[in-house]
Amino acid sequence: MTIDEQLAYLTKGAEETIRVEELRAKLERAAKTGRPLRVKAGFDPTAPDIHLGHTVLIRKLKHFQDLGHTVIFLIGDFTGLIGDPSGRNVTRPPMTREEIAANAETYKAQVFKILDAQKTVVDFNSRWLGTLSSFDWITLCSRYTVARMLERDEFSKRMKEQRPIAIHELLYPLSQGYDSVALEADVELGGTDQRFNLLVGRELQRAYGQEPQVVLTTPILEGLDGVQKMSKSLGNAIGIQEPPLEMYGKIMSISDEMMWRYYELLTDVQMPEIEKMKREAHPMQAKKDLASRIVTDFHSAEAARKAGEDWAKQFQKDEVPDSVDEILVPISEIQASVSQDLGMPVATYGPGQLWLRLDRLLVKCGLADSTTDATRKLKQGSVKIGLGEQSDNVIESPRLALRSVSLPLKLRLRVGKHLKIATIHQ
Repeated sequence: MTIDEQLAYLTKGAEETIRVEELRAKLERAAKTGRPLRVKAGFDPTAPDIHLGHTVLIRKLKHFQDLGHTVIFLIGDFTGLIGDPSGRNVTRPPMTREEIAANAETYKAQVFKILDAQKTVVDFNSRWLGTLSSFDWITLCSRYTVARMLERDEFSKRMKEQRPIAIHELLYPLSQGYDSVALEADVELGGTDQRFNLLVGRELQRAYGQEPQVVLTTPILEGLDGVQKMSKSLGNAIGIQEPPLEMYGKIMSISDEMMWRYYELLTDVQMPEIEKMKREAHPMQAKKDLASRIVTDFHSAEAARKAGEDWAKQFQKDEVPDSVDEILVPISEIQASVSQDLGMPVATYGPGQLWLRLDRLLVKCGLADSTTDATRKLKQGSVKIGLGEQSDNVIESPRLALRSVSLPLKLRLRVGKHLKIATIHQ
């Protein structure tokens, strides 16, 4: 690639590059000297699972790696003990060393679904931050002013609202910035919420006599709702370790408008091709192609093909996909009691008649969090049940009567876009 082509490739989908001319100069120097750029991104292991929102940044690391540069995947095992104040209006509870160590191991296992394990440098910032002496910390603190630190949005808002700011939180940007000094980073990547921390790194590198790093920020990816950022705690995330069919189905559930943002941030399809697809492609087919690309990235092409077929069976042909989960449920756990659950005389409980507690069955199959949640979904008309060749019907009552049936009995349970097979047995 020419330098212009490299810049287009590296800045595609980026929110901001500080500064583009500096990145150009670094790329030109790397091409002349044969010395690859040192490109870092830090990740505090605050959760054990990586979702597609995290991969926006990791994919950008891969782009630098594709061009032959040295990528450093930095695990913030030290900064995780402090707690990143980014986006917080209260002090973040510190994590334990055990939690950080366990999450770091899962991070390493997952990130190589995108990055080349043989070419990626994995480092831990406790390697240098944990060895700084008291004198070193005082020196580091002297390199930045309190006034500049309080310009940070989170801190200035909390000051105005008279919310507390712990002194150790002020150390977080300094610690992250010092990572760039210790690693002599040429480029640092981060989400838009990390902009302040990344710029602190530029300032500290100048203070320690180094050439300042280029800062490249990536957007915060919206989740399945298309509104809030992707987050497991908000229930709008797609985990990169989710089964192929579940991943495929979640991608198919996003809006047509959001689909193009996912194309831009989660695939290597270039912008001219995306613009052409917007004009010419049918939205349904474009979304299927997107789902297939993403499932292929994290599983395989064969898994993506199978997920596409199963999704079509489930939602376009109203058939049962081959890979649907089957749950074995003992009848004793879901059979309705005539007197207690149904409140009817035993005489009306006819021969060959089986009464089931659907609220319990939905919980057993993982389609509801509790019997209360199950009842709510039933009343909303979100639950469909099918038996044998019969079509799936909306069921609103938490009690279901079946006549002339024998065990074992297979029921198809659909709640929204989720499908399970319940095999009821003695």
